[in-house]
Amino acid sequence: MDKLPLIGFVILMLAVLPWLMWRLYRWARNMPRGAYLFLAFFPLISLFPIPTESLKQLDEAKQEQRKNKASPSGDGEND
Repeated sequence: MDKLPLIGFVILMLAVLPWLMWRLYRWARNMPRGAYLFLAFFPLISLFPIPTESLKQLDEAKQEQRKNKASPSGDGEND
């Protein structure tokens, strides 16, 4: 019984989503080419969010690498 609302929602989205996409296409077709391309690629931007933790770790690793290159090679800190 718990799956019934989910199935109804999926069926509703499968019926409504193509209609909404067609309306968006007709609206965007009258726009300048640059705006049309922006609308086409805008959803792709949200698919690939930048993970902030990964960027922080990468920056820290780069800083450590710079420190290791600047310091004498006989430190004994071999990873």
